[in-house]
Amino acid sequence: MSRPEIWLIIVGGTILTYLVRLSFTVLVPPDRLSPIFSRGLVYIPPAVLAAIVLPELLLMEGEITISFANPELVSGIMAALVAWRLKSTWVTIATGMVALWLLTSP
Repeated sequence: MSRPEIWLIIVGGTILTYLVRLSFTVLVPPDRLSPIFSRGLVYIPPAVLAAIVLPELLLMEGEITISFANPELVSGIMAALVAWRLKSTWVTIATGMVALWLLTSP
C-alpha cells in the first residue's frame, strides 16, 4: 500500500467512526431512550475495559497463566485493589505501571 492509501484509510476510518457515534446522539435523543436501555448503557464501559485488559493480564507466553509468576497479573491485582480502595484513576494507573516496572525490571 502506498502512503496516500494508508492516510486515506486512517482519515476515512476516523470520519466514519465519528459519524457513527454522532448519529446515535443526533438521531436518538437521550430522552427518547427506554429506561431499560439507559440502564444497560452503564455496563458498556466496564465490559469493554474488561475485554481489553483481561487477556493482557492472564496471558503469559500465549497461555493462560493464573499464578504469582505472572507479573502482569500481580500488578493488575495490585492496581485493582488500589482502585477499589482509593477510587482514584491516576493513582490506580500509577500503581499498576510502577508495580509492573518493578516486577519486570532485571
